[in-house]
Amino acid sequence: MSPIKKVTCHVVSAPVERPFTSSRGWLYKTRGSCIVEIETADGITGWGECYGPSAVAKAYIETQFAPRIIGRDAFDVEVIWEDLYNRIKDYGARGMVTSAMSGIDIALWDIIGKACGQPIHKLIGGAHRTEVTAYATGLYFIDMDRLIEEAVEEARDYVEQGFVAVKMKIGLGDPKLDIRRVAAVREAIGEKVRLMVDANHCFTVPQAIRLGRELEKLDVEWFEEPISPEDIDGYVEVTRALDMAVAGGENEFTRWGFRDLVVRKAMDIVQPDVCAAGGISECRKIATLASAHGVECVPHAWGSAIGLAATLHFLASLPDQPPSFRPMPPLLEFEQCENPFRDHLSREPIKLERGKVQIPTGPGLGIEIDRSVLDRYRVG
Repeated sequence: MSPIKKVTCHVVSAPVERPFTSSRGWLYKTRGSCIVEIETADGITGWGECYGPSAVAKAYIETQFAPRIIGRDAFDVEVIWEDLYNRIKDYGARGMVTSAMSGIDIALWDIIGKACGQPIHKLIGGAHRTEVTAYATGLYFIDMDRLIEEAVEEARDYVEQGFVAVKMKIGLGDPKLDIRRVAAVREAIGEKVRLMVDANHCFTVPQAIRLGRELEKLDVEWFEEPISPEDIDGYVEVTRALDMAVAGGENEFTRWGFRDLVVRKAMDIVQPDVCAAGGISECRKIATLASAHGVECVPHAWGSAIGLAATLHFLASLPDQPPSFRPMPPLLEFEQCENPFRDHLSREPIKLERGKVQIPTGPGLGIEIDRSVLDRYRVG
């Protein structure tokens, strides 16, 4: 038994040297996170991360969740999950409340792994692979006078670093400019590098279909979040109209949120985020639901080394979809925008080598947190 003694939220934020934006028009001037630290009475510390506005996650945890889990056995991770969910769902069962739960869930799995001396993937069924192919997420909009040139330069740099897949942002308010930009990137990286696009849900259904048909000519592998996440009927229309894969789900939460997406095959690829959709416990259920309906699961990842490590363990546990002679395992999203919490929070950074990222093999998450990074960037 590992009784929980203390829950601490570390809200951190760092300035971005070159602010960037996407189709939503939000200018990213900082990178931040809510890091969850859970300590047990027997001296084990587990780490988790919450996706989204850090102060909101911290408020949920400190006022609603932490008092309920003090004294509980950390090994009762899914019992705790159900208790917290049923405590809060009368006030909203999606969004930041689930992100806050996700941070707790990941920290508990980290504790269990450390107590057992095993990596998390060993505790959730084992690893189907020891490494994963990573794709670089980047190519946001920075210099509005050099939108095409900057995208080409950035994409080439990723290929030179060893990436064999790249995901770029679209949604500039001019579909013809979007196509020219994607075409320039495709020409720059060549036909062998996999290319995906992400619209951050900025198009209508007709716009997405028209643009999607042009993107197919450029051998784009998937069209991510073409339309608003609430429009399931619209997703069905777009998915049926296009030959290339349609992806989405980073803005969805829990098995109940993903149920209709998967059952109706509203998209070809679902993208739950372990730091948002309910943690490792819930993402396993979402992946099982997707597998049962022939829908691919490729998790979203956009955070610190903690979220990245948790995503790697989750990816390791996913079977090939479908199994084949030459398997096509799910990809790791390895976003490349400026982020000290991805690069420095773990004493040994998670790195790309020859297009691959190794699955951590140490106990729990398999990373060691550098507390000086938390102290340096702490808010308040």
